[in-house]
Amino acid sequence: MNNAIGSLPDKISALNALDSIGENILIADKDYNIRWMNSCAVKLLSHVAPLFGLSNAEEILGVNMDQFHQQPKYQQRIMKQLSGSHRARITIKNRFVTDIVITPINDKEDQLQGYVVMLMDVTTKAEEDKEKEKLIQALSIPMITIWEKTIALPLIGKFDKERADRVNESVLKECTSNGIQYVLIDVSGLYEFENETKDELQKLNDCLRLIGTKCVIVGITPTLAMTAGDISSSILTFQTAYAGLQYIIKSQ
Repeated sequence: MNNAIGSLPDKISALNALDSIGENILIADKDYNIRWMNSCAVKLLSHVAPLFGLSNAEEILGVNMDQFHQQPKYQQRIMKQLSGSHRARITIKNRFVTDIVITPINDKEDQLQGYVVMLMDVTTKAEEDKEKEKLIQALSIPMITIWEKTIALPLIGKFDKERADRVNESVLKECTSNGIQYVLIDVSGLYEFENETKDELQKLNDCLRLIGTKCVIVGITPTLAMTAGDISSSILTFQTAYAGLQYIIKSQ
C-alpha cells in the first residue's frame, strides 16, 4: 500500500528526486535486471565494474543482479519473500564493504514491479578491517579505575606476546600519565596459562615496578594454578579480586 502524500512540483520528476539523494541508488525490474542508477551509484560502480569484468558503470545496466551474488538462489528467495525493506552488510569482491538495502516496488494494484537497491556506508575492505582492528585493540585493553590511583585490567581469552605488547604500552602510558600506584590484573578470564603467559606477566610486572607502580594479580583459579605453576614471588597474587582490592586499600 502506498502511504505517500502530496505531489511533486511540476518540474521535478521522481527520477530527478532520486538522483539528488546523496546515496547510491539503483532500480531493478521484477526479474532482477538493473535498469537505472543515480549519479552517486554511477561514481561508485565505475570502481566496482572492473571487478566483475566490466569496463564501466554503464555496462552494468541490463545485467541481472544474480551476477553479483555468490549465492543467487538464496538472494532470490529472500527477495521473493520481501514485504518491506531488507538490510544486510556485504563485501564486494573482498574490496568494498557496504550496507545494502533492498525494497520492493509495487504498482497501484499492489503488484510487484521491481526493486529499489541502496548501497550505504560504503568503505573499502582495508578501511573496514582497520576500524575492526582498532576496536579489537580497544576492547582488548579495558582499563577501569576502581580505587584512588588504582586501575583494574581484566584479561580475557589469550595473553600472548602480540597482545601483551599492546597491553604493556597502554598500561604504562596510563600509569605515568595519571600517577597510578596499583594495577590489579584479573586473569580469571584467561583460558590458558602457559609459560608465555607467565613470561609476559612477569615482564609487565617488571616494567610497572620501574615506574613505581605495583602489580597485583587476582583471579588465580584452581585450574589456572595447576597450569601456571610457580609465579615469581615478586608478583603479588590473590585468589579473588576482592582480596586483591582489600590489600590495595589497606596499603594506601
